[in-house]
Amino acid sequence: MHLTNIPKLFLAGVTAIAFTVAAPCQTTLSAPGFLATESSSPKTYDFDASAFRMDFDTGDDQGSASTAPPKQHEGFMKRMLKRGLEDQKGLYAAPFKPSNIKWDIVVLAGTGAFLATDRRIETHVSHSNFQVYQNISNASLAGLSASLAGVWLYGIKTDNPHAKETGELAVETLANTFLFYAPMQFIAGRQRPDEGNGKGDFLKHHAMNSSFPAGHAMFTFAMASVVAHEYPKLWVQVLAYGAATTVAFSRARARDHWASDTFVGGALGLAIGTHIFHSRCDPELSTSCHHRTRKWQP
Repeated sequence: MHLTNIPKLFLAGVTAIAFTVAAPCQTTLSAPGFLATESSSPKTYDFDASAFRMDFDTGDDQGSASTAPPKQHEGFMKRMLKRGLEDQKGLYAAPFKPSNIKWDIVVLAGTGAFLATDRRIETHVSHSNFQVYQNISNASLAGLSASLAGVWLYGIKTDNPHAKETGELAVETLANTFLFYAPMQFIAGRQRPDEGNGKGDFLKHHAMNSSFPAGHAMFTFAMASVVAHEYPKLWVQVLAYGAATTVAFSRARARDHWASDTFVGGALGLAIGTHIFHSRCDPELSTSCHHRTRKWQP
């Protein structure tokens, strides 16, 4: 298979997502050590975020992913941790850069508007078929993840640098997204629409099972942004972002999240995915890569 066929390989998985997605935001982790929260409905929430990987080192010698020596895959854990700290530092500093001020304003204004209208919006959301929407969102997120995994495995098997980069950046993006998602869940502690007094109060939970931010939206938009940047073709972008949008909308439709939860989750996922891509991408592989350093190293 040729490099030009990679987007078509991904299309198969994402097409399934586009027709099966319909859920508004996160499913929280239900693993040992995470407490389940009390709810007035029989819903269950579960989300599994795992896998962390990406190879990138800065240096003075010019190189490319296709010519990198095999030893670049050694010491994976050490390099992953080093890159993770660098990425987190860059992500926390990003909102304070002058070029991002306009986006800060858009996100803050949108968040405020949705917080002010959350309850009014929720009164128009039906209480029926919530399980169907949950299942659709779970299947959609799993489908997108499986599609990216397939592209990555193809890249490893055929030594295709573009496919390998797509998988590696997607996994690194998920790792960094999780590092934002987890503390925000604990800090916000927001009740879901069908929990407590139904007002979406904050600081009510003490486990990673809260409504804010919406995890499905956050992780799906993070992955979608990597795919859309790696393969900047209109049909790829429509499918990737369309799938992520459908996930966010349908999770809200399932009454798992307030509108503001999904908005913040989607915005953060998009921002994290975009930042990681431009920080780690190889400009020789994607026309969307605007790497700020003169020389890229694998």
